[in-house]
Amino acid sequence: MIAKQIKGKDFYGVLAYNEKKIEQGKGHLLDTNLTYGRIMDMTQEFNLVRQLRPRLGKAVYHVSLNLPYDDRLSDGQFTSLGMDYLKGMGFDDNQYIMYRHCDQEHEHMHIVANRVKFSGEVVSDSKDYERSEQLVRRLELKYGLSQLSDVELVKKVTLTHKEIQKAFRTGEPPLKLTLQQHLENAILKSNNVTEFINELVKMKITPKFNISKSTGRVTGISIRYNNIIYKGSTLGRQFSWNNIIKRIDYEQDRDRAVILENNSTERRSDSAFKEFRRASTPIAGKTFSVTGQTIKTIEQPKSDMGNVEAIGLKSHQTDDNQWDSFKLELDDKIRFRKKRRKGKGRRL
Repeated sequence: MIAKQIKGKDFYGVLAYNEKKIEQGKGHLLDTNLTYGRIMDMTQEFNLVRQLRPRLGKAVYHVSLNLPYDDRLSDGQFTSLGMDYLKGMGFDDNQYIMYRHCDQEHEHMHIVANRVKFSGEVVSDSKDYERSEQLVRRLELKYGLSQLSDVELVKKVTLTHKEIQKAFRTGEPPLKLTLQQHLENAILKSNNVTEFINELVKMKITPKFNISKSTGRVTGISIRYNNIIYKGSTLGRQFSWNNIIKRIDYEQDRDRAVILENNSTERRSDSAFKEFRRASTPIAGKTFSVTGQTIKTIEQPKSDMGNVEAIGLKSHQTDDNQWDSFKLELDDKIRFRKKRRKGKGRRL
């Protein structure tokens, strides 16, 4: 389950959004302790309690609870889940309203609550993301909902909504989590930079070190995996270079050679890939050499005119360039512009 929290200033806007879903037949009311009615009346009821803390800017708490695609809950179960979530986040004496939406493939609900309690206290938003994640894991167990395969890893990195939904659809952990696990294993098995590089290579991960031109010291690390490049710190703070070298031995002078050799290998690999891409659509019949391999093209390009004499044209009526209708059109435009410039010059 995914919980997406938003704190705002305007009760009217979020109520109007949810009520419009009901008008469109894409949602319905689950539960509320407000006097349910017009949007304006419910907004005023929220604001009456809000006035107990007039200096609080963001009194609106809006959260959506999203189930995995294959999970289903009844209205009663959804309402119970919503109440457990509110109480777990500290909203045990607050105004609230719950809606269930059916405008997406996955089942989900929206909860709008007042951060100001009836007593005048304010629900704390300190570490609310971490608290929400821990609470969601408990509620998944309670309501028999699907869970990611490695819950501990989820706490270490921020995943996007799309990444988590893809994991639920495919049953495979997100790539970020896989890379995080690989990096953690490499660090645990390594005492120094050389061993760290070797462990990554075993897992088909290619590291690239950022080196300061002024000091020669490594300032950062990126990794390539399946032709996707991640900056180390984007996988979690513990995977930034400054934090990695707190766990493995790094000496600038000693490790300089192995780091430069690693970067050279990465550059050669990248250059070979680009060279292959450039040679992937060459002129027919020509032979190209790419990183020690000979590649001969067989199929002619679509724009090739073939045997010009066979269609009644002489060789001097064509050039060595491939025929391109767009190029001819472009040439006409260029000639037209030159003619216009010459005409303006004569008028002057």
